[in-house]
Amino acid sequence: MEFLDRRPCRVHSITIVAGQNLPAPSGDLDTARFSSDLREAAIEPVLQHAEVRADRNTLIYVNPEGGPLVGGPSLHSGLTGRKTAIDTYGEYSRHSGSALSGKDPSRIDRVGAYAARYAAKNVVAAGLASECEVQLSYMIGLAHPVSLQVETFGTGTIDDGNIAGLLHKFFDFRLAGILKEFDLRFLPSRSRDGFYQRLAAYGQMGRSDMEVPWERTDKVALLSEFKT
Repeated sequence: MEFLDRRPCRVHSITIVAGQNLPAPSGDLDTARFSSDLREAAIEPVLQHAEVRADRNTLIYVNPEGGPLVGGPSLHSGLTGRKTAIDTYGEYSRHSGSALSGKDPSRIDRVGAYAARYAAKNVVAAGLASECEVQLSYMIGLAHPVSLQVETFGTGTIDDGNIAGLLHKFFDFRLAGILKEFDLRFLPSRSRDGFYQRLAAYGQMGRSDMEVPWERTDKVALLSEFKT
């Protein structure tokens, strides 16, 4: 969704990732027909009476990675999602419903949380606010986040929208950019007792017992120039 004055004003994009119980007669999924059927049976009826509807510029993707959906333990193994709260901020702050542990660094719902933490911590360290929450939303098929919002709960020294603009300018929120910034693929090889294994207990934010790159405040010099 796109927001104006904190209210939804437009459907930016819709993504459906769905499987098919019965194979097509040829054994191959007719992706064009599948997409058309889902638009007709799911998307259009749901949005028909909605206050905010899709328009001609709304992006609609059905299985954008192609082929039928394949899931289960072959793709998603590891810890369950019951640890989401302790992995982030307990019950203090809003957070995603997706678990962090048990996923490799290619999963944006894990590393995106790290990038948001990194940005928010640098905003506070730079004196632009005493509290900061950064919200990122991604969709399959697009590298950059489709939404980046900042909430400082009235503590910002400049407008929240201006802070969001600075984050757009000085931070790379693409998956590849996050992997490179935090060196996430190679951190385990430099840790004797397992980098991701240690993160699976005692939370992933605010760790003082181990060095994690999203706790750095190395963007302070860039951001503090804009403090009023």
